[in-house]
Amino acid sequence: MRHLLNIHSLDRDTLLGLLREAARLKKATEAGETISTLKNKIVALIFEKPSLRTRVSFESGVAQLGGTSLFIPGADVGMGVRETLADFARTMSQYVNCLVLRVFSQSTVDGVARYATIPVINGLSDTSHPCQALADLLTIKEHFGDVTGKTIAFIGDGNNVARSLAIAAGKVGGKLILARPDGFAFDDDFAAKYKQYVGGPLPEETKDPIKAVKHADVIYTDVWTSMGQEAERDKRLQLFAPYQVNAALLAKAPKHVKVLHCLPAHRGEEITGEVIEGPASVVFQQAGNRLHAQKAVLEYLLT
Repeated sequence: MRHLLNIHSLDRDTLLGLLREAARLKKATEAGETISTLKNKIVALIFEKPSLRTRVSFESGVAQLGGTSLFIPGADVGMGVRETLADFARTMSQYVNCLVLRVFSQSTVDGVARYATIPVINGLSDTSHPCQALADLLTIKEHFGDVTGKTIAFIGDGNNVARSLAIAAGKVGGKLILARPDGFAFDDDFAAKYKQYVGGPLPEETKDPIKAVKHADVIYTDVWTSMGQEAERDKRLQLFAPYQVNAALLAKAPKHVKVLHCLPAHRGEEITGEVIEGPASVVFQQAGNRLHAQKAVLEYLLT
């Protein structure tokens, strides 16, 4: 049974194949073609966290491929609380053809996949965001033709988004530099997975955002306080203040640089409105590419 639990589970050829199919599906959708690869398929979305892009892009994507989606709030299900993950997984496997989980803990995704007899997709967990990484690579390819040889400067926390993007980019010949304050580096688990699934030197890390963007093709940032970290908000705002993606930082990067943000953005914190609305920003194209990247994943797992 194939799943998408982490980006490192995809080998290079599969990753590139998904990007090609995502690009094909995007063109087909824009041309108004009818696609029925998910006809008679039902995809259930079980979300423990609030969502805009993940929910709407998956629901729209399933519909565009001729399938049906069901959205069920995680609180209604109580995975691992109301009933065991094994019981939940085996029951849902009788009803639907695929599960998309947006959860707090990676162990929830892994636990469901262990017992499910249908594909499971990680729509976000505390350590991984593979669907976002695919959309990011698709966006980079659209602007530069290839990810190979491109440098992504990730400004902020070494979080689930940064981890997944670093591994995905590394698999297809790109590199990621992480600019972050002390205490927010990539952890040992990430380092082990990078060495195992990508190989070569680990992504460079620096405390200097100007150094990180000096030769960057892409500048990427994310919110400084994610869901579940609200108690750390004041501390994080203080520590990350020098890491804002603003016009001054953009001026230190090459002229061709593009700016990415996985959204939602806290304008005036990790990024300024001037930058997100500026000519270097491809943030909303990136958001749109979640739809097409995920359609490619659904086809890969269900057809």
